[in-house]
Amino acid sequence: MQEKSSGGGGAGGGVRVIAGVAKGRRLGVPRGRAVRPTSDRVREALFASLGDVVEGAVVLDLFAGTGALAIEALSRGARRAVLVERDPKAAAVVAENLERTGLGASAHLTRMDAARFCVAPGEAFDLVLVDPPYTEPATKILELLEDLRAAGGLAPGAIVVLERDRRDAALPWPLPAGLVSRRVATYGDTVLHYLEASTGDDTP
Repeated sequence: MQEKSSGGGGAGGGVRVIAGVAKGRRLGVPRGRAVRPTSDRVREALFASLGDVVEGAVVLDLFAGTGALAIEALSRGARRAVLVERDPKAAAVVAENLERTGLGASAHLTRMDAARFCVAPGEAFDLVLVDPPYTEPATKILELLEDLRAAGGLAPGAIVVLERDRRDAALPWPLPAGLVSRRVATYGDTVLHYLEASTGDDTP
């Protein structure tokens, strides 16, 4: 498996929007880059599991890569999305994909490091999609989420979906305060951790 420099990516064969207003649209991928794909199968299962959580949601896509996760959410009825991607070439691909799907008006692309964004997000999100490089330690990703929560970036009851490699899927315990593990799902070599922002009276 190749190392990925940014998340939400696609394989060399391309990525398509699974459902919604942009269904079937093909998304571009950065040329000449080692990008680990978030497969159509995994994205389809992810969004099927989220159900009506997506409709009307304000979405954050950290490590956006090609923007496939946020674009899928917008296509399925999310109200708006913020996509965070620090790599200039990947960010350019995200911008192109938003334009080709006609979803750019509902999206804001932020070209910065995810850690810097999470300490000052500027708004609260209902759904956070986190597809970091598999080489990123889980401890670092949880630190980002802790910073995001502390900065008011998670709405009460917000859902966070974190993608990990099956060979390094375990998350450090305990989770950061204010985050509760709700579900873990495995699809081949991909593991999805579903976390929920505490509303104040939740227990793990």
